[in-house]
Amino acid sequence: MSASSSPVRVAVVGAGGIAKACHVPALAAAGDAVRIVAVCDIDSGRANELADAYDIPARHTDPAEMLATESPGLVIVATPPVAHRAAVSAALDAGAWVWCEKPPTLSLAEYDEIAAHEKDGGPYASYVFQHRFGSAARRLRQHIVEGELGAPLVAVCNTLWYRGHDYFEVPWRGKWETEGGGPTMGHGIHQMDLLLSLLGDWSEVHAVAATLGRRVETEDVSFAIVRFASGAIASVANSVLSPRETSYLRFDFTDATVEVEHLYGYENSNWRWTPAPHVTDAGRIAGWAPADNTPSSHRAQLTALLAAMRAGERPAASGADGRRVMELITAMYQSAITGRPVSRTELGPANPFYHSLNGGDTATAVARLQQKDPHHA
Repeated sequence: MSASSSPVRVAVVGAGGIAKACHVPALAAAGDAVRIVAVCDIDSGRANELADAYDIPARHTDPAEMLATESPGLVIVATPPVAHRAAVSAALDAGAWVWCEKPPTLSLAEYDEIAAHEKDGGPYASYVFQHRFGSAARRLRQHIVEGELGAPLVAVCNTLWYRGHDYFEVPWRGKWETEGGGPTMGHGIHQMDLLLSLLGDWSEVHAVAATLGRRVETEDVSFAIVRFASGAIASVANSVLSPRETSYLRFDFTDATVEVEHLYGYENSNWRWTPAPHVTDAGRIAGWAPADNTPSSHRAQLTALLAAMRAGERPAASGADGRRVMELITAMYQSAITGRPVSRTELGPANPFYHSLNGGDTATAVARLQQKDPHHA
C-alpha cells in the first residue's frame, strides 16, 4: 500500500465479543485514518447490531461477497479460530491487508499456507499480539538490544486466569478441531508472544499439561521450561483454573529485574524496574522506565499496523515474527503429549504436530491430558 492521505477502507469479519470490545473501538479511535465500510458475520442479527452501534453502512453474511462488493484495504478477522485460515487467505487474495485475532491459526501448517498468499510489499497478514506495543515493553526491548540491563538470564511468564464451566459451553471452545488447544493456545499466547518478542529465539522446551477441572478435550493447565538461544531459561505457566487471576512476567538480567503484572492490559504503573545490588548509578536507573505512557492495547498495535501499511512494509507480529509463538506452542503440546523435550528444529512438515497440535491423534492426546491409559480412554 502506497502512502496516501485517504482513509483506509476497513471491513470487520466476525461481529462477536472481541470485535465489539476491542477492534471496532480501536478503529473508531483511529479517527480519519480509517473508515469502517462493512461488517460481516454468519449471524445477520449480530452483524446488524454491531453496524448499527457504529453507523457502519454495509452488512454481509458472506465474506466472499463482502470482499468483492466493498473492496476493503484492511480486513479485521475476529472469527472463532477454526475460520481464520479461510478468511485470512481470501482477504489476501482480494488484495486486502489482514489483522487477525489470536491464535493466528490452528497449526503451523495453516500458518504457512496463509503466508503463501502474501506478496512482497503487501498485502500481509498480521496477528493480534497487542502487549508488544505498550511503551514499557518497547522501552525494555530497546534496553535488551542495546545491552543496557546486561545479559538476560532467567524469566517467568505466567497467565493464570479463571474460566468457569459456562465459558466452555460455547460450541467451538475446548475442542481440538475448532479451538486448536486450551489455555496454552488461546489464553497464554499473549504473554508468551511478549516473552519471545523480548528474549528472541528459543531452542528447546520441556512441557507438561493436564485437564484437571474443566469438561474439555484440551488441557486446562500447562507448564513449561524454555531454553533460549541466548542461554536464558524461562518458566511458563498457563491456566484457566486460577481464581486470583493475573498475567505476570519477570525478567532477570545481570544488572536488573524487570516485572509486569496486569490482567488483560498494562500501562507503565504495572511495571517495576529493580536494579541489582551492584548497580548504584541513580541517573542510569532513572532512565530505564519510559517517559511516555502508552498502554498495551489493540489501538497501539493498530497504529503500528497502519504505519506499516502506508510504508508498504511487513508489520510486526507477522511472517516469521508472528510464527515464533506458534512454534513454541506447537512444541509445548508435542512435549506434553509425548513426554519428552522438543527442539525448535523438529517443527517441520514431517512432524505430525506441525499439522495438528494434538499430533493428529485426538484420543491419545485427550487420554494423556486426563492422565488415563490411552488404550482405555
